[in-house]
Amino acid sequence: MTAFRKMHGLGNDFVVFDARQSAVALGAAVARAVADRRRGIGCDQVILIEPPKEPGTAAWMGIVNADGSLAEACGNATRCVADLLLRETGAEAVAIGSPGGVLWASRAPGGLVTVDMGRPRFGWAEIPLARERDTLHLPLAREGVEDPAACSMGNPHATFFVPDVAALDIARLGPSLETDPLFPERANIGFAEVLAPDLIRLRVWERGAGLTLACGTGACAALVNAHRRGLAGRAATVMLDGGELRIVWAEDGRVLMTGPAAESFRGELDLGALAA
Repeated sequence: MTAFRKMHGLGNDFVVFDARQSAVALGAAVARAVADRRRGIGCDQVILIEPPKEPGTAAWMGIVNADGSLAEACGNATRCVADLLLRETGAEAVAIGSPGGVLWASRAPGGLVTVDMGRPRFGWAEIPLARERDTLHLPLAREGVEDPAACSMGNPHATFFVPDVAALDIARLGPSLETDPLFPERANIGFAEVLAPDLIRLRVWERGAGLTLACGTGACAALVNAHRRGLAGRAATVMLDGGELRIVWAEDGRVLMTGPAAESFRGELDLGALAA
């Protein structure tokens, strides 16, 4: 039997396996079975905490989407893993290795967690796009949405700015936009309504997971892209279906994300039997 934790950040939920002491075999089929909300535990992503791979880090965080594909970054999962490590050690800050780079996290007032998500990247090949394009204005449109801005927050994002996010059928729009040929590695698709220079309403169709209650990297991308467009300042509250994140694009170029992390329950399961 393999122990797990069920955790979430604003409803963006994860099954977390701690493989620091004993390896956990987590292939794509097993991850899909774990993430299945009817036959498994159910989650948006499966998270694997492994021994550190880089000097100065406390652990390595692997991320597998609900469809079994690998993800480079996940802001809400980083807060959850950071909260676990901070509670475990009693420290005020921790460095976590991930496929998207080393992420620093620290305890914030009110039991919240702040994660330094690093510097966004804007080059078309860095996001990546299939061909050279102006990443501030992508030639992409579907059924009333058009002209998104793109950036990488360790993973690819395209943000559409819309007058009324509640009016959109995101379940219909998302799959087609995620897999558009412009995105060779697919993309996370954000739909942002800028309510004020410091307030953004956001819904995100996540690559490999679908419409989630919250997306941390998507919130970072929305603030960054809104500021690039002149629609918002360098700091904003981002309102997601599951709650609020505070996003700051600091003057040094790094993006800071602050929000909650919660543990729902713990349990054990037979991974071999689940995937059979």
